[in-house]
Amino acid sequence: MSADDTGVDSWRVTLPCTRAEAEAIDAADDLAIDAVLMTSEEVEDDREHWRLDAYVEDRPSPEMLAALKALVPSAAGVEPVVTPLGAEDWVAMSQAGLEPIREGRFVVHTSAHPTPSPEGGRAFLIDAGQAFGTGHHATTAGCLAMLEGLSAQAVTNAIDLGTGTGLLAFAARHLWPAARVTATDIDPAAILVTRENMATNDVADIALIVADGALSPEITAAAPYDLVIANILAGPLISMAPEVATIAAPHAAIVLAGLLETQREQVVAAFTACGCTLEAVDRRGDWTILRLTAGATRHVPGAPIDPRGRDGWALDL
Repeated sequence: MSADDTGVDSWRVTLPCTRAEAEAIDAADDLAIDAVLMTSEEVEDDREHWRLDAYVEDRPSPEMLAALKALVPSAAGVEPVVTPLGAEDWVAMSQAGLEPIREGRFVVHTSAHPTPSPEGGRAFLIDAGQAFGTGHHATTAGCLAMLEGLSAQAVTNAIDLGTGTGLLAFAARHLWPAARVTATDIDPAAILVTRENMATNDVADIALIVADGALSPEITAAAPYDLVIANILAGPLISMAPEVATIAAPHAAIVLAGLLETQREQVVAAFTACGCTLEAVDRRGDWTILRLTAGATRHVPGAPIDPRGRDGWALDL
């Protein structure tokens, strides 16, 4: 650290990006960049005006800046904004813009915005760096609303595919306290985060599984599920439709999110082909949340399920 860097605790590099680029960054397993990367909407429900913030301990080198710029081709010709940060906690700074989500009986908040549980409801603390899932407030709030709308329905076995932070599994546990609840994700780090969030929020009795979609023997052995939640992205949802339908019980509720309104028809068509029926649509800006009902008999795929279509978790159709 140079003399000019005295008192500097870390650095932030900021670049504009698109929503598609943000999703690709969030979905990547290992970008080989020694930085904490966070993406956020600059303009709500605007596909083109997003932002990448990279936090690093040392002054970013030209190589680091070049690697970050390579992640956001739409920002070609834009000079990164490099900001020195003092001893204040930069994670707390990043949380400052994440206002609590309030949806029905649920509140989701960060440490920067502590919020009590509403009367008869539940507050969940999900800190920055984990965000609230793709689409931030829109898809999260929409999924919580869909789950609350199902609260009068009996659920004995629920699964949250692509759980991320564990939030939707936590909501299911609150709504159906006697049910078996499973949270699964392709990323082992997400399961570690979910386990930490369970402890933070005093949530118990959720089975945690690292798995690619619903193909894990642990998942299929516990099937069928009368509630399936998948807040992922349109591409994986489409390719996963046969296996999701396969683990769903007859007449099971299926909540899907992470898709844009322009992608709705393709997602619905994929699940309709597996015997599912669209029951409800909740559109929030560009984002759409779907609730479907599985067929009267449990789906049996006409051919072996091929997982290769899911190799791009950030696929934007």
